[in-house]
Amino acid sequence: MDNQKTMMSEELEPWSLFIYAMKAPMTRDRYQTRVAKFFEFIEIDGITIEEKARTFVTRSRNDRTWAFNSIMKFTYFQKQRVDRKEITGATVRNYVKSIKLFCEMADIPIQWNKITRGLPRGRKYADDRIPTLEEIKKLVEYPDRRIKAIVYTMASSGIRIGAWDYIQWGHIRPVEKNGEIVAAKMIVYAGEDEEYFTFISPSAWHELKKWMDYRQTSGEKISDSSWVMRDLWDTRVAQGRGFASLPKKLSSVGVKRLMERAIWAQGLRTKSAPGKKRHPYQANHSLRKWFKTRCEISGMKPINIEKLMNHSTGISDAYYRATENELLEDYLKSIDSLEINMESSNLRKQIDDLTSKAQTNEYVITAKLQEKDDALITLSDQVMKLMVEVQELKKQRP
Repeated sequence: MDNQKTMMSEELEPWSLFIYAMKAPMTRDRYQTRVAKFFEFIEIDGITIEEKARTFVTRSRNDRTWAFNSIMKFTYFQKQRVDRKEITGATVRNYVKSIKLFCEMADIPIQWNKITRGLPRGRKYADDRIPTLEEIKKLVEYPDRRIKAIVYTMASSGIRIGAWDYIQWGHIRPVEKNGEIVAAKMIVYAGEDEEYFTFISPSAWHELKKWMDYRQTSGEKISDSSWVMRDLWDTRVAQGRGFASLPKKLSSVGVKRLMERAIWAQGLRTKSAPGKKRHPYQANHSLRKWFKTRCEISGMKPINIEKLMNHSTGISDAYYRATENELLEDYLKSIDSLEINMESSNLRKQIDDLTSKAQTNEYVITAKLQEKDDALITLSDQVMKLMVEVQELKKQRP
């Protein structure tokens, strides 16, 4: 009992409180990096990041003026970088947001209105573009079994990179119409307050299924709770051995790094020119923008696109209630525009068309044969009737 009281009375580590405040792994990673750079700039004492955080909190509580001036100096330094075109105004604001969250969680009172008053304006949207279809095709040629499944899924669903931390195999189910897989339904952020559903293209479903089947034949036990993305294993050993049977989830950070490696390796990204920091398009978020753009062009209702991307639609959030089937029918309008490998998609459609025509021809032939059988039966009945009548006539003759 005494130990419990001691533990409850002990103050939590400032860095642990800071980490606790962030739910999404991607957000956590970015915020930690920014605050670490701030600590490095002010040359705070400490070997580990936890020690530096503890030192900063202790000194800030004893000297609020020092804390305020430290943040102001760092912010002013970043503003100068904006003037030199090294970073954007939005980057400075993100630094301040990260430091502010740390201070709030550590109960350090700072006059933030003074700091934010002079911040440069940041764009509300990035000055970038979406990748071209040729660039995406080049990207999926990267020699990693997971890349096609990742890219096809993100491009045809618009999910955020952080969604990979939650997606299990049981969260994805194919949608069939007339015996054909036309899409797949995917639950995103399952079990969380932000849970929603979206759809992926038939190609994305086939690539995911191929990846999961490969894992199963290699020795992994696949179930509904299996993480869709996992680490690779040594393929030089026989199937069923090595680490194939011991899957380790590939987090959203791992997916992000895989995508970045693929972009650089495929020659889709090169070192930026001096003074230019932003690349033509973002490695991962660009696929979310690609999804929205292609759906808009295909004629989907804008509000349905926002629903499938889990965007807020304002007051419509409380009133707009499209059914799952209505969303699916609208989504299917964009399938062709969302396909990356149109050749494969077209071939699959040709096969389906030929199969359908063959079935139709079979029905026609069967119907014609049945008509002939019926005609023969009728003719046979008529002949029999005629023969009976002839026999009756013979009997009536004297």
